[in-house]
Amino acid sequence: MLRGLLSFRGPYRILNFAWFAFFLTFVVWFNYAPFSTVIREDLHLTVAQARTISLCNLALTIPARIIIGMLLDRFGPRITYSALLVYAALPCWAFAAAQTFDQLVLSRLAMGIVGAGFVVGIRLVGEWFADKQIGLAQGIYGGWGNFGSFAAEAFLPAIAFGSAFLYAGHENWRFAIALSGCISLVFGVLFYKNVQDTPPGKEYQRPTRDGGMEITSRKSFWALILTNVPLFGAMALIAWRLKLVKFLTPAAMYGVWVFLAALFVLQTYQAFKVNREVVLGEKTYPSLDRYQMGQVFVLELAYAVSFGSELAVVSMLPEFFEHTFNLSHQLAGPVAASYPLMNLISRPAGGLISDKVGSRKWTLTFMIGGVGVGYMVMSQIHFGLPLPIAILLTMGCAFFVFGGAGATFGIVPLIKRRVTGQIAGNIGAYGSVGSVLYATTYSLLPQTVEVRLSFKCWEWRELSLHSSVHFC
Repeated sequence: MLRGLLSFRGPYRILNFAWFAFFLTFVVWFNYAPFSTVIREDLHLTVAQARTISLCNLALTIPARIIIGMLLDRFGPRITYSALLVYAALPCWAFAAAQTFDQLVLSRLAMGIVGAGFVVGIRLVGEWFADKQIGLAQGIYGGWGNFGSFAAEAFLPAIAFGSAFLYAGHENWRFAIALSGCISLVFGVLFYKNVQDTPPGKEYQRPTRDGGMEITSRKSFWALILTNVPLFGAMALIAWRLKLVKFLTPAAMYGVWVFLAALFVLQTYQAFKVNREVVLGEKTYPSLDRYQMGQVFVLELAYAVSFGSELAVVSMLPEFFEHTFNLSHQLAGPVAASYPLMNLISRPAGGLISDKVGSRKWTLTFMIGGVGVGYMVMSQIHFGLPLPIAILLTMGCAFFVFGGAGATFGIVPLIKRRVTGQIAGNIGAYGSVGSVLYATTYSLLPQTVEVRLSFKCWEWRELSLHSSVHFC
């Protein structure tokens, strides 16, 4: 596989374009995280406001992944991914120019749509690779693309610091974020000119009807409706969080809730409209043409645990290392990047193991179990623990997190080919649901407090208040 990637021919050429497109969407999607403390100080935000911006980054990703999945199945990966990459420049530039908290929130909400790009490559890679290679190919796509979160945390601060000669003070973060948008726009044009939806001679299969996800049994229809409830619940939770920081008034929050409820009813109606004959018992799919929503739901939960936690951890880890180990802003980003760094090997490893072991189910089970153990171990990181040990614990946890995500999408393209985009969209949306739950919990936690023992004095420091008290 590696030799093929270097050859840049046939399906490997498409895979290279796909993972780099995903890589750029993650660079722009996560370009706030390495600058969270700098932006907070620069624009005089509260800790709660800064954490809410991270949450807003995830909000519209939930509906966007479902909608993008539908557009993908209808128009194909080439047009869909190109349009998304070009669009990504707009919220980047808006965020780079923002002067108020409200402007930051609006631009990050718009940026959440970019997080749906992952879904497009799942279908594209699935079209170009055989089933026996699909796990590793999807792992490379997901792992190397996810590496964009590492690049954002490791290199954007360096770009901002290096551009200090152009912009004094903290203004250089604006340059780095705007630049990431420019690069995304240029690559969007290149992607459109160099990628094809399918290999020569292969027809791109489209759903028989648009407007809703195609299911193949009455039981799966009701399961689909139930699995949509958490998607709208997560968006309602974000609206409540925006009310707490006074971005929304109580009346506006209730208005959002009513809108979400109406949207849920509309989506349910559209799903019924597309699958009416199946729900009413007028049509029965042959057994070989069926798939069960239960399979999709298991993968949704697995992705909520793996990728969902990844999104939340990547967003808060630079701040955590900066405060816990007293690191400079320039150093905290690269140290925190040790977590997404594992994407390079663990996500492809998850896909490869699922290809080779023969049981994709047990590969996924093992990886998700490792996620739980990894986070319990990682929870023991504290001031006083040597920093290299903390980094190793972080990377060990990350191996299972990204391996679990890779194993999940090693299964997705095999469920039902012609609706792969919509299935991937729903599963991807659950990744955002998980991240919203984790990020909301984090945003409600008390502000960081450190207790240190230095010589014979206790030092209590409330970081958010920039004050300290000594007890000798």
